[in-house]
Amino acid sequence: MAVKKNRAVYQLKVTLRNVHPPIWRRIQVWEDVTLAQLHRVLQMVMGWEDVHLHEFGIGRKTYGVPDPDDERKIIDVKRTRIHDVIQQVGTEFEYVYDLGDYWQHDLQLETILQPAPDTLYARCIGGERNCPPEDVGGPGGYEDYLEAMADPEHEEHEDMIQWGGPFDPEAFSVEKINRQLEKKFRPVRQKTVSKSAKCNMSDDL
Repeated sequence: MAVKKNRAVYQLKVTLRNVHPPIWRRIQVWEDVTLAQLHRVLQMVMGWEDVHLHEFGIGRKTYGVPDPDDERKIIDVKRTRIHDVIQQVGTEFEYVYDLGDYWQHDLQLETILQPAPDTLYARCIGGERNCPPEDVGGPGGYEDYLEAMADPEHEEHEDMIQWGGPFDPEAFSVEKINRQLEKKFRPVRQKTVSKSAKCNMSDDL
């Protein structure tokens, strides 16, 4: 499928809140991705495992997966494209993953770009530090976890090793992330497509 004429690229800075030193990523995605697609990109670039609920907070509105048991008004992420809710460079919004541990991510639209030739989107162009382990207990639990992991004499050191195995909080590879993104979101190409066929491009970011 040909790239849509004048289709722009959004560059976003993503920072995990209340974690020091900062864990952050810089990503580029098509301007017309849905928030559901952006969620999948954020999971991969951050290093999460997508096993918990998530929400976006944009202005005073909440976007997520609607639940009839939730009394709040939740706007469907599958029906919301990012350029419909974020238009201005500098706009900030929030992504929350795991409503128990409550990992808050601050996102900012840094710039709007024209796509580079022969470049696959979505992609990661920068970042620092490893993602916390799932179910570690949020920012406070992560701080305690790092303290125990760093001190072999800590009373919980062996328990943490047995629970999660070795962990390097400084590990980060933009190349590894982009290989994963390419594998996940590579456009499907068919050798022969009839004129009446419609391509399913739900993962074409």
